[in-house]
Amino acid sequence: MVASDPGGDMEDRSAKYRAFYAQLICAAAKAADPRIEQAFRAVRREPFVGPGPWSISFGGHPYVVTPDDDPAFIYQNALLALDSARSLNIGMPSAHAYWLSGCAVREGETVIQIGAGSGYYTAILAHLVGPGGRVHAYEIDERLAGLARDNLKDIAHVDVRGRSGIASDLPAADVIYVCAGAAQPGAEWLDALRPGGRLVFPLAPEGMLGGMLMITRPDDGATWPAKFLSRAQFIGCAGLQDAEAGRRLGEAFARGWEGVQSLRREGAPDETCWFAGEGWWLSTAPAPMPTEPVRPHAGTTQA
Repeated sequence: MVASDPGGDMEDRSAKYRAFYAQLICAAAKAADPRIEQAFRAVRREPFVGPGPWSISFGGHPYVVTPDDDPAFIYQNALLALDSARSLNIGMPSAHAYWLSGCAVREGETVIQIGAGSGYYTAILAHLVGPGGRVHAYEIDERLAGLARDNLKDIAHVDVRGRSGIASDLPAADVIYVCAGAAQPGAEWLDALRPGGRLVFPLAPEGMLGGMLMITRPDDGATWPAKFLSRAQFIGCAGLQDAEAGRRLGEAFARGWEGVQSLRREGAPDETCWFAGEGWWLSTAPAPMPTEPVRPHAGTTQA
């Protein structure tokens, strides 16, 4: 008689659920890069969400508690609560698949993630850049940073920093991926981008439905290509909140958002201005694209 292996059976079921889940969310996201599906298929969610039962939400709805810890419940296109009292979640998978597809994370690149949570999307980013790349993950919440550090300890090209990601000592990066809403792009983020680098962040102050904005750093000049990838709402990024800017952003989004084409870091706003912040503004006029194709950086930069 062959002894049963409950652990092995659970892992087989997890792999089966994961394969279907990866296909499902990439279909929902219309993600054409097969590497996105491979990453979601490869990374197990169980370590990042913790022991069940779990609290799950489909966004804008109350949490529903799963009846038990069957992993089938966490391989859905849903929010998974890390702290339901504070509405801290592992974000909607199809949305992240769409945004990651939009910013085209390449093998060998250096990525900064702001707001790592327990590290699930950090692990996805690590899979996309591969062992020749680097992921620097910032998480200001001490408990979550500890969880992320433990969950990611076996991935050599990831480091977790338990502090704010709004700092002047950020490493140079090809992609900065922000998982916390802000009323403005952090100047430190823009300064850390290499030419051709992409900043993807929710221009969405806390409590407001805003948009996931992608800004690309050109080779030179103060006019940077920019576009909204989709609407987005996140918990707020500490240090980048502004109630008045939030009110004006709400009015700007109500007028439409699809026409934004560039970020301007100099000059007075003109008739193409969609929204003006302090020292920056978004325009519906296009910007010159980088003259050199974006190439992955094999080297890593340590802060």
